[in-house]
Amino acid sequence: METGTSCLKFIPWQNDNQIQPNINLRILALLKSFFYERTSLRFRFFIERSNLSSKKDCFVILPRNDDKDFGVIIDYKSTMKKPLLLTLLLSLTLITFAQKKFDVQGHRGARGIMPENTIPGMIKAIQLGATTLEMDIVISQDKQAVVSQEPYFNHEFSLTPAGKPIAFKDEKKYNIFKMDYEEVRKFDVGSKVHPRFLGQQKIKAYKPLLGELIDSVEAYVKLNKLAKPDYNIETKLIRKGDGEFQPSPEEYVDIIMDIVKKKKLEKRVIIQSFDVRTLQYLHQKYPKMRTSLGIDEKEDFENNIADLGFTPTIYSPYSVLVGKSLVDRCHKAGVKIIPWTVNSVKDIEYMMNLGVDGIITDYPNLMGQINKGN
Repeated sequence: METGTSCLKFIPWQNDNQIQPNINLRILALLKSFFYERTSLRFRFFIERSNLSSKKDCFVILPRNDDKDFGVIIDYKSTMKKPLLLTLLLSLTLITFAQKKFDVQGHRGARGIMPENTIPGMIKAIQLGATTLEMDIVISQDKQAVVSQEPYFNHEFSLTPAGKPIAFKDEKKYNIFKMDYEEVRKFDVGSKVHPRFLGQQKIKAYKPLLGELIDSVEAYVKLNKLAKPDYNIETKLIRKGDGEFQPSPEEYVDIIMDIVKKKKLEKRVIIQSFDVRTLQYLHQKYPKMRTSLGIDEKEDFENNIADLGFTPTIYSPYSVLVGKSLVDRCHKAGVKIIPWTVNSVKDIEYMMNLGVDGIITDYPNLMGQINKGN
């Protein structure tokens, strides 16, 4: 963007020789104040001689984690004389960094606040600022893609159509793969108090179809003029469960992709799995789709990628497995790293300081507390 002699442009990071020590401290303080009050991201600032249109001094703004993909140049000599223009440029910078830099994925919607994997939960996640909706998909007997963490009804929060609780020993008897969706929809998964998420709002809710959920979210963001979210769709396979709790990996993926293609959402969907078979088939048949490899065991990054057989878009490990070395190895391989499940302000800040590309969280609202604190 150029306005007169002012500029807002993206540049690649080249080397530390760009940095100049003669920084105008008054301008630097203004910039820092602007950013620190409005975002949790940390930036470093320096002045360079730029020949974008003529020799002039410009501020270069880059994330503190040395992101090599982009930076922002602002011609401060012109913009400091025009406060409104400077504010506009900084605002656009913030929007751009937010869009490019950090992905807040609402885990099963907003599981800590609303019933998981439900339409109300996904809408709440959008309201709280989630940029991606993370969800799990299982397959019903009539080959419908059902939004559910397990291929059966979890005893912790499910009630039968008669309103009766389900015992732990009986939950796998309520096998969704052995039910038509019409029967699945009759179970209540929102009224019972969740023993691990006591703060959840309790409402009567059902397990929706993937297509229905997408339609509801798209209608909501359009009505409220909100940014369209991405969808992180996880194939929830049970090991050795083919034929009993799920179809083959190939059929599983094809059922989901049929919906994604009908909704024309290929560019906004990520397919995630802990089961490499679904990702391998997806990569082979739908090579343009983004993929995310879920990791829940301590194993070398390189070994996990070798087992997968290709480089995924995202590496999504259990958060306790994440350290600076892993983040650096992911980025060196050209892979984004988005850990799960990060559920406290302290842990989110720790992950951000490590340089992760996003988080999966049960509490998307925590990002607001971080932004406010800074």
